[in-house]
Amino acid sequence: MGEYITKYIPLHKLPIKLLALFMAFVATVWGANWTLAQWGIVGIGFGLTAPAGVFFAGLAFTLRDFLHELGNKRWVIGAILLGAGLSFLLEDAQKFAIASGIAFLASEFADLLIYTPLRKRGWLKAVAASNVVGFTADSVLFLWLAFGSLAFLQGQLVGKGYMTIGAIALLWLVRRRL
Repeated sequence: MGEYITKYIPLHKLPIKLLALFMAFVATVWGANWTLAQWGIVGIGFGLTAPAGVFFAGLAFTLRDFLHELGNKRWVIGAILLGAGLSFLLEDAQKFAIASGIAFLASEFADLLIYTPLRKRGWLKAVAASNVVGFTADSVLFLWLAFGSLAFLQGQLVGKGYMTIGAIALLWLVRRRL
């Protein structure tokens, strides 16, 4: 379906859900960089700390899978590039924008390797597994590029895990009601 949407329908006739999801994903990339630039490192519970953007970034992985469902990888890559590009315009966020853009792109390819084949076995399994792989790859690469260290890795993984569990639970409930 995604290939059909992007090849044959003019932009002004694209489904509103696809455009809204695209903008939501762009907003999470931008939001992750903005919150990090504003608040730096924050506590996330259990005595762990992580860059403040961890919660936006954690939500991004589930949104990314939905964008795959409605669009395709071009839509996801476009959203990552746009979000990182907008983040680059933020004061004091250029280093984070570059690191997050690279990390999101790399984790997108890891996510594709997991999500696409598992999707046939069930949406929930595919989203859960691909999010864990994606947010782990993203965390390692982002922290190394942005800080030159993996000191916040445990906090990153737990923070992104919170958001993934919350997003998947909410979306599972919504899908059951529809």
